[in-house]
Amino acid sequence: MHKGTLKSPQKASQSSWIAATARLRKLRPVPRRFYDRSPELVAPELLGKVLIRRQGRKLLAGRIVEVEAYLGQSDPASHAFRGPTDRNRVMFGPPGFAYVYFTYGMHYCVNATCLEEGTAGAVLIRAIEPLAGIDEMAMNRDLNPSLDIGLAGGLKALTSGPARLCEALGITRTRDDGKDLASATSDLYIAGAPSAPGQVHRGPRVGITQAADWPLRFYLVGSPFVSGPKTKAKM
Repeated sequence: MHKGTLKSPQKASQSSWIAATARLRKLRPVPRRFYDRSPELVAPELLGKVLIRRQGRKLLAGRIVEVEAYLGQSDPASHAFRGPTDRNRVMFGPPGFAYVYFTYGMHYCVNATCLEEGTAGAVLIRAIEPLAGIDEMAMNRDLNPSLDIGLAGGLKALTSGPARLCEALGITRTRDDGKDLASATSDLYIAGAPSAPGQVHRGPRVGITQAADWPLRFYLVGSPFVSGPKTKAKM
């Protein structure tokens, strides 16, 4: 692991865990200009960055390891395909904001908006690797931190998948739709990371029926927190 890299909590001692949290507090939000591009360009570059929820004095945070790009009105799988609605209005707003939607009548998913105001585009965050606030994440998901998370595969199940990570970070449409992901004063933002993410693979998006074969899903090779298939082409 490169010097300065945020360590995974699986191997970190208590002292290094405290140090990692201190480093997280120093990370700056990714600037808005980063998002003012095609989602297909933004998506792979989000890998390795850190999604952070500020909860009072505590941080709940995870390294982004899997994403999907949605191209707006040119993309049949995008919520913006048929034009602006009350539900998708954030997608047509400025870049670098959280677009949160409710799905299957029970789950939330969070996206980062892309492209200039008036042009829809977004990147769905599909999975993160927990870095801070694991006990709080577990409680948000009604899991027992000392039992459920301690079991084999328990930590992976905590934030592997778009609905799971939203539940773990307490992300909801009412609370977070339209939050500024590029602002240091926001309680939900994406920060830059101190090291390169590693090898990136891409492949078809998952869990959709329209344009399902478009290779717009990107993930970090070797991460156990990736939620979908891991056998597609290298970038």
